[in-house]
Parts: sequence; C-alpha cells; structure tokens
Amino acid sequence: MSTSLILNAKVINEGKIQELDILIKDGKIDRIDKNLSHLAAQYIFDAQGLHLMPGVIDDQVHFREPGLTHKANIETESKAALAGGTTSFMEMPNTVPNALTQELLEDKYQIAEKSSWTNYSFFMGGSNDNYDEAMKTDLSKVCGLKLFMGSSTGNMLVDNEKTLENIFSNFSGLIATHCEDESTVKANLEFYKVKYANSEIPYDIHAIIRDEKACYISSSMAAGLAKKHGTRLHILHISTGEELELFDNTIPLKEKKITSEVCVHHLYFDAEDYKTLGTKIKCNPAIKHDHKDKLMEGLLSDKLDIIATDHAPHTLEEKDNNYWNAPSGLPLIQNSLQVMLDFYEKGKISLEKIIEKMCHAPAECFRIDHRGYIREGYWADLVLVDMNKPYTVSKDNILYKVGWSPFEGKTFGASIIKTFVSGELLYDEGKFNDNKSGKRLLFNR
Repeated sequence: MSTSLILNAKVINEGKIQELDILIKDGKIDRIDKNLSHLAAQYIFDAQGLHLMPGVIDDQVHFREPGLTHKANIETESKAALAGGTTSFMEMPNTVPNALTQELLEDKYQIAEKSSWTNYSFFMGGSNDNYDEAMKTDLSKVCGLKLFMGSSTGNMLVDNEKTLENIFSNFSGLIATHCEDESTVKANLEFYKVKYANSEIPYDIHAIIRDEKACYISSSMAAGLAKKHGTRLHILHISTGEELELFDNTIPLKEKKITSEVCVHHLYFDAEDYKTLGTKIKCNPAIKHDHKDKLMEGLLSDKLDIIATDHAPHTLEEKDNNYWNAPSGLPLIQNSLQVMLDFYEKGKISLEKIIEKMCHAPAECFRIDHRGYIREGYWADLVLVDMNKPYTVSKDNILYKVGWSPFEGKTFGASIIKTFVSGELLYDEGKFNDNKSGKRLLFNR
C-alpha cells in the first residue's frame, strides 16, 4: 500500500475549515497536523488553494446490475461517482432479479468486489412474501432493508398491512422506504389518462399525478409504524415541504429513530423545468412546483438529514418515449457534489453544512465503520476540489453508460481534482488509476 502526503489543504471537516496536512498510510489517515512537510512519503501533493473534504457517501443509487446492464453497471456508474467525489454508495434492490434472497443479495456483492471503483453496500429488498429472508440480513455487513411503500418501478410494492407490521416490529436494523401512496397515484393516473386522452398533456403532469398528497400519506404512515414499534426508519427522497413536519430537529442525529434524505434534483429543479427537460427529469417521487426552497430550509434546519442522488439512469431512447411510457429516473451522481457547491457559491448553504449532509450524516445514520470523516485512524476516502476552476458538463466528460446528463451544458464553478478511495489516488484530473481499492462497507450495529 502506498504512502501519500497532502500538504497545505483547506480541510473541511466537522464544522471547521482549517489549513492542514494529511499523511495517508496503509489506506488510512495516519496523521493530521499543521505542518507535516518534513515527513517522507511515496507521493506528495501540494494542495495549496484547494479544499480537501471527506469522500461523499451516497445512500441511494440504482446501478442496474444485474439484469439491466444496457442502462448501467457497477463498474461504469462507480467510475462516474469517483470522478464526482463520491467514494461510497449504497445500492437499491430492484435490479433483475430483485435482491429478495440472501443469495441474490450476495451475488451483487461479488460483482462489486471485482468491478467497483468505490466502496459499496447493497440494500436487502423487502416484499410482501420474503419476511423470513429479510430477517436473515447480516446488519454488520448490509446497510439496511429497503421497502417500496409505493411501487415506483419494478415489482417490489409492499402494501400488505400484516407484512408491514411484522417487518417494522421485528427488523432490528435500518429500514429505508420509498414513500408514495399507491392508491392515490393510481387514482390520479387513471383520471388524467382519461382527461387528456385526446388533448395535449400538461408539461407538469408528473407533478400532478405523483402529488404532495401521495407522498405525505405514505411518509406519515411509515413514520407512524416506526413510532409504534420503535423502528429505525430512514425515509428516502423527501420531495415536499409538508413532509418536513414528520421529522425532529431538536435532537442529535445519533439519537434519532426516524431520519430523512433529500436528493439533489429535488433541491435543484422545479416543475417548471419540465418545459425544457421534459421526461429527462421524470422521476419518482416527482419534482414538484414550489418545494425546492422549502426543502433547502428543511436541510438547513436539520429536519432533513442526508443529501443523496437516487441516481437512476435510463437510455435516451427509453426517456424519449411519450410521457405515459417514459421510465422514471435520471443520472446524477457524477455532479452531485458540484450541484451542492453551486448552491454554496450562490450563498444558499455553507461548505461545512454540505460536508455534514453528504459525508458525516450518512456515516452517522448508517453507523458506517471508520468512514465519513477526516480523522486519524479512519479510511482515507478524500476529495480535493478547486473552487475556482469552472467545469462544463458535456458529452465528452459524461461517464454514465447512458451517456447523458440533465446538467449537460451547465457550467459549475468548482472542479473535482483528485479522489482517494481507501488511501489510493484513483481519480486525478480526468485520469484514472486502474488499481481499484473500493471495499465493502461495514457497519457498527
């Protein structure tokens, strides 16, 4: 294992920005101090003028492997993540076949061990009829159990009340939920399909069909079950201001039983963006009118705990279908950190808060072992950023297998310069080191 020394970096960590040096040894952060230039190392990097931060931990991605690899795979999407400063991901179970048995779940870990550029974990999937399999989950090696309380895409809807009661009362780990009320969405869909059968479909139809009511009914139901049974619940991709009332910001994250996530696209886009981007930003839950500012307020007030992506690529051919047939989901992970830094440049959030929500909070929420912070003894998952080097998203630099991004043509003010994973420099100003060092995430239960 190589030894590296990073000098003169503006380190963003645990609510502070300080100029520090970092010594990396055997994959971990060996020393942190103000002047380590006298130490020997195989690789020395002068980071004068650059910001150093922990690697981003994305707790919700869809990398499509196995079964949907015409859209993406673990190798391609983790490489895009790496280039964007994300060093760890947690991937969802609605691949093909769905990860509803321990054997199928382990198959995904075997794929990642051989191909992932970054650290990885995979959610066990829950269904109406796999209770016994779900309860076998090794919580020291698996990030949690994912329940689709709203079908979204795939065939993993969990809507049996007895099943939900059993899972919430007996599963001892973290349950992550997709919350949209299926009956509300179906009723809306049927009504508007008839209404617009012979006329032009409104540009914001997705926000109307998958509306605020559908989200709140389901999220409040999940929160109610968690409170009833004392369950550890994490509600994914909150998209409405109404749902903020379900979350507590008066206690530390470590003490919360019910936590929440907001995704970069719900912070960045508004339903008006359907006019220009159309089905490219069709996703579940939907991007809605007049909620992104409320969501940012919820983030800043700590009602929303984590920033993630719900990275979910589809090919342009699939997305170019008419509204009724276009799939939901969009690729985001390569630019998620830059999106948040863009908000910083606009004065909407501090650098310290970005790092708290993208790095520290996921580590705390999921109790990830020795990652998410810049601390001596922790794994060296690190990102160097140049806040003064513009970066324009283009076909030439998009790394997703689908080859497109909703940010195409957008110029961000900051660039990701280097990304270290478990101590190895894997991304260096557009170049990649093939010595992949991503590891399976472990959890302190």
